[in-house]
Amino acid sequence: MNGRERILALLEGREVDRLPLMPITMMFAADQIGANYRDYATDYRVMAEGQIFTAEKFDFDYVNTMSDPAREAADCGAVIEYFDNQPAAIVENQARLADKTDLASLKIPDPLGGGRMNNGINAVALMVEKVGKEKLVEGWIEGPCAEAADLRGINTLMLDFYDDPAFVRDLFEFIIEMELRFARAQIDAGADSIGLGDAAASLVGPQIYEEFVWPFEKKLIDGIHEMGALVRLHICGNTRPILGDMARLKCDIVDLDFLAPLEEGRKKMGPDQVLLGNIDPVRVMRNGNAELVTSTVAECHRQAGKRYIVGAGCEIPYDTPEENIQALHDYAASHRPDLDDS
Repeated sequence: MNGRERILALLEGREVDRLPLMPITMMFAADQIGANYRDYATDYRVMAEGQIFTAEKFDFDYVNTMSDPAREAADCGAVIEYFDNQPAAIVENQARLADKTDLASLKIPDPLGGGRMNNGINAVALMVEKVGKEKLVEGWIEGPCAEAADLRGINTLMLDFYDDPAFVRDLFEFIIEMELRFARAQIDAGADSIGLGDAAASLVGPQIYEEFVWPFEKKLIDGIHEMGALVRLHICGNTRPILGDMARLKCDIVDLDFLAPLEEGRKKMGPDQVLLGNIDPVRVMRNGNAELVTSTVAECHRQAGKRYIVGAGCEIPYDTPEENIQALHDYAASHRPDLDDS
């Protein structure tokens, strides 16, 4: 059973030979091939090389195109700062929608128009060509709250929820249409799954999440499902107050960061939701040792039960010891979802 088959079988409720392994690697993958991060994020050939090399070296079951939150915003004309040794950043004091009246004239960029979204689509296509039969290929988009923060500025957006809720809804509608076009292009390029990153959603309270964010996440997720792709939801941070609402989104995979216990996630999301995580990427993966990684993932597996995929709560840091990644792999390779050793 290869990686792609393994993930799809677990999601479909069929028997698998071992636990799937799907950690997020970005800077770690770039470092594995000696690439600077600016090139990894902006040149699809470098990204594909780093992802494939890392996935094959540690026997991951998938590759993905996550790199930074600035792809879509860059194509919308946002000012972006790029770095050699860290992900690109939005220049918030020059936010694209600092003047919210600019939304009325903002055009949805063509994802195939040669910009950064196009680069992500090319990465999907190259990964499909190289390893698509053996490993699941996952594209990536920003969620409504995260992308709104990228375009408007995160602090300004938080005030907008109170000061101008109608504008927030209009902005979210724009974003959903843009992200569905981007997702469609990645699916057409061969992506099996679309990762949906909505980190800013963990910063709003449950009332704002339910009223503003959830309906648009749901529209986006349903749209991707209608296109025939899987959806992996990734919201960094403490999502404990919104776990029940996240369950109602009906994603194929839900990542839980280390601040959201898997036991609590399982209780609030029910027995059928596939959960991924929630190992602390820094305290355990980067700063711990192989023994700590093994005991931590075993406890995560126990809490999550059989509908579980091995991975950290968020990105594996670039300077994580390789023996810790190997320990993550070794646990996945030697355990089945039903908790029995194989």
